[in-house]
Amino acid sequence: MSATSVVGIAKRSLNWTIAFSILMILAGIAAIAMPPIAGLAVNIVVAWLLLFSGAMHLVFAWYTRTAGAAVWEVLLGLVYGATGIYLLAQPIAGLAALTLALTVYLFLESVLEFTGWAYLRGRSGSGWLLVDGVITLILAVMIWTTWPSNTEWVIGTLVGISMIFSGTSRLMLSLSARQLVPKSA
Repeated sequence: MSATSVVGIAKRSLNWTIAFSILMILAGIAAIAMPPIAGLAVNIVVAWLLLFSGAMHLVFAWYTRTAGAAVWEVLLGLVYGATGIYLLAQPIAGLAALTLALTVYLFLESVLEFTGWAYLRGRSGSGWLLVDGVITLILAVMIWTTWPSNTEWVIGTLVGISMIFSGTSRLMLSLSARQLVPKSA
C-alpha cells in the first residue's frame, strides 16, 4: 500500500468521523428538545437489546457441553428476556431503573475519559477528553441527586447533553488529527 493511498484512507476516515461527530451533536440537541420521547426511545432500545441477548443465551444453551452451563445460560436468557419484556410492558417504571443504570454508566464513562486524557495528555486536542470527563461526571452526580423523582425527563435530557459534549470532544480531536494528515494525497 502506497503512502498516497494511506493518506487518502486517513482523510476519508477523518471526514466520516467528523460527520458522525456532527450527527451525534444534532441527536443530542434533539434529545434535549424532546426528553420524554428520548427517554422512552432509550428504554425501548435497551428492552429490545435485552430480549435479543436473552434469546442468544437460550440459543447458546443448546451448544454448551455441560448441564451446569446449559442451566446457567437458560437462567441468564430468562432473566434478560423477562427484563426486556418488563421494560416494554412498563416503560415509565422501566425509566426509573434505567435512570439508575445511566448514573452508573456515566460515572464509568467519566473514569474512562479521565484515563484517556491521562494517556493522551500533552497531545493536541486531549484537553477535550478532560472536559468531556468532567461534564460526564457532573451529569452522573446530577442524576444521582434527582433520582427517582425526575426519571421522566432526566434520561433524555442528560443523554442529550452527554451526546453533545461527546460529539464535540470527538469533533475537536478529529479536527486536530486532520491537521496531522499531509495536505497532498
